[in-house]
Amino acid sequence: MNTRVNAGQRLDSLPIGKFHRRMALLVGLGMYVDSFDNKISSSVLASMLPSGFSTLQLNSLFLSVTFAGLAIGAAFAGWLSDRFGRSFAFQLNLALVGILALCGAMAPSMEVLIALRFLMSIGMGAEYVICYGMITEFIPPGRRGRYLGLLGIFGGFGVTLAALIGWVVIPVWSWRGMFVIAGVSALIVWWLRRGIPESPQWLESRGRYEEAEAVMQMIERESGVTARQDGGPAATTGLTDGAAQPEKAEWVRITVLFSRPVIRRTMMALVLTVTCLFGSYAITGWMPTFFVEQGMTVSNSLGFNAAIMSGYIAGPLLCMFIVDRLGRRNSIMLFGALAAVFAGIYPFMTEPGFVIAIGFIMVATVASYLTLALGTVPEFFPTAFRFRGGGFAQTVGRVSLIASPFIVLWLFNSYGVFGVILAISGMYGVMTLLNAVAGVDTSREAVEQIAPDGDAEHVREGANASQYSQRDAETSPGPSHSR
Repeated sequence: MNTRVNAGQRLDSLPIGKFHRRMALLVGLGMYVDSFDNKISSSVLASMLPSGFSTLQLNSLFLSVTFAGLAIGAAFAGWLSDRFGRSFAFQLNLALVGILALCGAMAPSMEVLIALRFLMSIGMGAEYVICYGMITEFIPPGRRGRYLGLLGIFGGFGVTLAALIGWVVIPVWSWRGMFVIAGVSALIVWWLRRGIPESPQWLESRGRYEEAEAVMQMIERESGVTARQDGGPAATTGLTDGAAQPEKAEWVRITVLFSRPVIRRTMMALVLTVTCLFGSYAITGWMPTFFVEQGMTVSNSLGFNAAIMSGYIAGPLLCMFIVDRLGRRNSIMLFGALAAVFAGIYPFMTEPGFVIAIGFIMVATVASYLTLALGTVPEFFPTAFRFRGGGFAQTVGRVSLIASPFIVLWLFNSYGVFGVILAISGMYGVMTLLNAVAGVDTSREAVEQIAPDGDAEHVREGANASQYSQRDAETSPGPSHSR
C-alpha cells in the first residue's frame, strides 16, 4: 500500500511556533559563525601588510583559495544534504570550520595559513547552502521573507562583529586572536545544535515515511497543532493512502538541473548568486585595504570599516518588515537598484562623515540583496534536488570569485577605488534590469507547488531527464510564474 505524509503542505500551513523559533535560532547562529569566520579576512589581511607577514599578492591568493574552498564546500553540501540528510551535513561542516580555525591561529607562515584557510573554507561554503535551504524547507512561504531577513541579521552581526572585534583584538593580540575566536565560536554552536531534527520533507522524499511522520507530529505539537482543524490536506495528521506517492523513493540525478523546465530556474539562480557574491565580497573583503592604501593608519581603517559594515545588520533588519509585503523578486530588484545608485556615488565622497554614511547605506543595500538572492535560490528547486540546485548555484558563484581578487586589484591599481566601486554599481544595475525582464518570482509559491507529488518517479536514477521535463512542464509553475 502506498503512503503519504504531505510534509511540505503540512509545514507550509503551520502557524509560527516554538519549533520555528528554535530552528531559526540554531540556523541563525550557524550563519553568524560562518559570516564571522568569512569576514575576518578583511581585518586580518589589512593588518598583515604593515607587519610584513603578508603582501598584497599573498592577500589576493588567500582570498582566492577561500573562494575555491567555498565553491567546493557548496557543491559538497548540496550532494551530502540530498544524499544523507540535512541535519548530518548541518553538523559536519561546523566541526570542520572550528577545528581548522584553531589550527590557523598557530600558522607559522602565510603560506601555511593559506592552506588551512582553503580547508576551512570548505566547511564555510557548506554552511551557506544548508542554512538558506533549511529556512526554505521549514518556514511557511508567507513568513519566509521575514525569516530570511532574520537570517541576514545573524549574518550581519557576524560581519559587523568581525570588524568591531578586529578593531579591538588585532592591535593587542594580532590577527591570531581572530582565528581563536572564530574556532571557539564554531565549536560552541556545533554543540548547541547537535539535536536538530531531520527535515520531514527530505525523509518523505527518501521513502522514510514513519520517520517523516514522527518529526512532523513533533513540529505540529510545538506549533500548537494537534489535529486536523480545517479539513484540508495540509493539516492532515498521520499517514494516509495515496496513489501519487511512489512506494520507493529513488535518487535524482544532478542532470535534472539542465532539463527543459528546470534550466531556466538554474540559470536565474546562477546569475543571482554570482552578482550578490561578487558585490558583497568586493566591498567587504577590500574596504579596509582600500583605506590603508589611500593613506589611513590600520587603526583608522578598521574603525571606518566597523562603522560602515554595521549596514550588514540594518539591511536585513529592513528586509524583515517589507519583503513579505513586496515579494522577494520585487525586493531583490529594489535593493539591486539602490545598491547601484549608492555604489555609484560613494567614490565621490571625501568628507569622513559622508564616507561613513553613504558607505553604510551602500553596505546595507548590498547585504539585503545578498540575503534575498541566496535565500530565494533554494525555492527554485523541489525537495529531491533542492540542496544540490542551491549548492550548484553557489559553487558556480564561488568559482567565478576565484579570479575576483585579482580583478579587483587590477581595477584598484589602474583606476583606484573609483574603478572598483563603479564597476560594482554597473553590475547591480544590469542585474536589476535582467531580473525585471526575466519575471522570476517565487514569493508565494509553496514548496509542494514547485515539486508536485509524484515527480520523483519521473526523475529517478537512470531516468531520461526529458521525461521529467515534460511532466514538470505540465504540473509545476515555470520560472516565469509571477504572483
